Amino acid sequence: MSVFAHLVELLADLLQPLFGASAAAAAIVLFTALVRLLVHPLSRAAARGQKARTALQPKIAELRKKHGKNPEKLQRAVLELHAEEKVSPLAGCLPGLLQVPAFFLLYHLFSSETIGGRANALLGHELFAAPLGERWVDALQGGLLDGAGLVYAGLFVVVAGVAVFSYRLSKRMMAASPALPAGEQQVAGLGAVTKVMPFMSFFTLVTVAVVPLAAALYVVTSTTWSAVERAVLYR
Repeated sequence: MSVFAHLVELLADLLQPLFGASAAAAAIVLFTALVRLLVHPLSRAAARGQKARTALQPKIAELRKKHGKNPEKLQRAVLELHAEEKVSPLAGCLPGLLQVPAFFLLYHLFSSETIGGRANALLGHELFAAPLGERWVDALQGGLLDGAGLVYAGLFVVVAGVAVFSYRLSKRMMAASPALPAGEQQVAGLGAVTKVMPFMSFFTLVTVAVVPLAAALYVVTSTTWSAVERAVLYR
């Protein structure tokens, strides 16, 4: 945690001439972008996997005709087909899972009063008038229209816009791809995940409301990056 805190402080010092008192917030956005750049090759691989999985639909349709009366055999045949073609049904989950540690690092960093036995100086940084270590509930104490309240209102507007964009993109992608066959829907609950996926971006609104502002910035930046990345990779 001390090393990570030092990294954030170093980035904030470098960005201070450009962003002034909001340099730490800018450092978090930059850190998020660096994490997403590191994960981007996996996102590209996931996009290729999705396209490859869509290309398998004709073969899966043949398996459904052949084993339609035997669900267990159909599921086994679908799994074997994916293995032969080296296509993972769950490959798209990996980029998101690898970002979880970075999110929790920021969450704990801006939730801790002390770091390495010393007072956590990062808690004194702000995004405009909103302290990076406080939550939306703390901002509400000063009223919806004060500085901190307006910062959160802006974040909610951005998240809502990204969520709507992601929802429309997911629906368009699902409409362009054939429905998952019965055998594939049984793979680790993949069918249920597919139905919920278009709504996932809206859950970000809840996350932004309950975590420290620093972690909320990470979530907003990462979600926006994901929306743009998916629009480009899955076009």
